[in-house]
Amino acid sequence: MIELKQVEKIFAETKAGLAPITLQIERGDWVTLLGASGSGKSTLLRLLANLEQKTAGTLTNPYQASEVSFVFQEAALLPWKTVLENVILPLTIRGMNKDLAIQKAEPWLKKLKIERFAQSYPSELSGGMKMRVSLARACVTEPKLLLLDEPFAALDEPIRIELGMELRSLWTELKSTVILVTHSITEGLWLANRVVVLQGQPGHIVLDEKLNLGLERTLELRANKEFTDQVERCFQLLKGASTV
Repeated sequence: MIELKQVEKIFAETKAGLAPITLQIERGDWVTLLGASGSGKSTLLRLLANLEQKTAGTLTNPYQASEVSFVFQEAALLPWKTVLENVILPLTIRGMNKDLAIQKAEPWLKKLKIERFAQSYPSELSGGMKMRVSLARACVTEPKLLLLDEPFAALDEPIRIELGMELRSLWTELKSTVILVTHSITEGLWLANRVVVLQGQPGHIVLDEKLNLGLERTLELRANKEFTDQVERCFQLLKGASTV
């Protein structure tokens, strides 16, 4: 499991970041991180990806760099490469033969419904299609830890719902540990098995709770009273309530 014991990351210029937090994340779990801007959500992801170094505490992360994929809010595709070339990039960087990399990538193009755009360039794609390419690139390595930093933030609601459902389906196949940062409470709870809410600057944990919503996530679930009550509870915490 991933384990953080009194882990702190404070940025000297702003004094923002993460207050000392203690957190355990089980292998194969899906955890959503909620919090206001500046509460340390993305900082926590970057610590787990070894893109930032903690100020204090102990962080145990059993995943090697090659087992981690990171999806950012922007698709961050290379504009001079085709969709297929962007997707196979993590494999070829690691030395995989290009033909073998293409063979490995093709199923992911199909799963994310972008196979007919394989020879297109990013400038020819919509925002939703670009994010599908970014997700395919992240999944092609079959990561054991998938870090998602607001990947659907710039997308229209129908598209983000569709992509969320597809990503949850891929998660059941990959059996990866997934940590999602989002500003959408409804989206975050609907997709996850567990929610962690951060408050303040620097951020500290005010809620860490298992979500008993079942394996399958339907649109009808979003109207369920138990679900909407949980959304309201998280909303009040994000507004600054000490307890709910």
